[in-house]
Amino acid sequence: MAQFNLTDQTNLFKINYYKKSENMYNSENVLQGRIKKKYDFTGKQKFVSTPMSFSGGVGSGSIPTSNAASYEGAILTAKSVYAKCQIQREAIKASMGNEGAFVQATKETVKKNVESYMRNASRILFGDGSGVLGVGGTATNVTGAGTAGNPYVVTIADDTYVPFILANFEEKDHVNVVTGNDRTAFNTGGAAETTALYISDVTPSTRTIKLVGTSARLAALAAAGPFANTDALVMQNSYGVDPVGLKKVVTATTGTLYNISVQRRWQGSTADAAGAGINPDLMNARMLDIEKKFGQVPNLIVTSYEQLRNMLAFMEDQKQYTLDNRNIKGDLKGMFSFKGVEFMSTRGPVGVFVDRFCAPKDVWFLNDNHIEVHHRPDFGWFDDDGTVFLRDFASGSDSYSALYGGYYDNWIIPTAHGQLTGLAV
Repeated sequence: MAQFNLTDQTNLFKINYYKKSENMYNSENVLQGRIKKKYDFTGKQKFVSTPMSFSGGVGSGSIPTSNAASYEGAILTAKSVYAKCQIQREAIKASMGNEGAFVQATKETVKKNVESYMRNASRILFGDGSGVLGVGGTATNVTGAGTAGNPYVVTIADDTYVPFILANFEEKDHVNVVTGNDRTAFNTGGAAETTALYISDVTPSTRTIKLVGTSARLAALAAAGPFANTDALVMQNSYGVDPVGLKKVVTATTGTLYNISVQRRWQGSTADAAGAGINPDLMNARMLDIEKKFGQVPNLIVTSYEQLRNMLAFMEDQKQYTLDNRNIKGDLKGMFSFKGVEFMSTRGPVGVFVDRFCAPKDVWFLNDNHIEVHHRPDFGWFDDDGTVFLRDFASGSDSYSALYGGYYDNWIIPTAHGQLTGLAV
């Protein structure tokens, strides 16, 4: 009978899953699939020379005085981002001697691991680098004891700066509680508890999250008070160490971005709709403002499901309907649908896409030519010791684990992008 061994199964893993994982990473969602990815980030930090002005003196009538362009040095720092999966030893043994069974036994676990990495990368891309998923600030008291039968129940606020985004909360995710969080400064200054809790249930209508595990803060609040506006839930071990995201880069009005002071030529285009409904005039204002400041028009618009629905309503007369030729003589019920939605800019049509990590009241105007992901070499499945599968007995289970991910930072030029927020839902 063939025995499971790390060398043979790792080779099988590479043949079946390395390419599939790479394809998923580069095409799982629209924005992640379109942005440039580089894998040459070596050294402690990456220095990017960034021009901040034109070069050359100009004038009429006589020879002008020359000048030199102003340059700033942007600095990227790699952040560690992982996804870990486990495969039971018993499941491996149950499929010994049958390659197809072994592949089937690991297929779902491996696929879901990369999918989970991708959704976390999307969360990071739309975030501010803090790792914060949601904050407190409601009047509803925390209840429960953190057990499976009586979990902590925490109500998350729909805050102006940290809106409630349902996609941030997934059952079985592990999170930490943060106290002393300052949401006015890109969620910094707080202290994250080292104990992890897992999300056992999410109720979108009431924004309540059920948590199982140990938390000194939640134990103190249980039946005594609400999750405060300086309390937060953060993805496990991620507080303040996520790669840079769009929210931090595009919405910054003070401070520094990539070690460059926020200024006229190093600042995104943002506007608050103050509760107004999405309409072509608001969208044109963002598109033209970005073009005026940067010289290029955004080439894609990314928004929430809520705002896409509103756009579809005001673009009703612009939808393109398609009919499959094979169904011309058949039953046409349910066969009609719009092919896509485009917004007309001064440089031509711009596609509108939806992303579940976009806040319900937001629309992003992006130019994917000016968003890059800079990875350190050998991003993907960890196999430096010759095997993808590592014995995981230390965790208390007779299983093998596999680790996917690596070290990277997002490089986003702020002036190329814009955000419209505060829209009516």
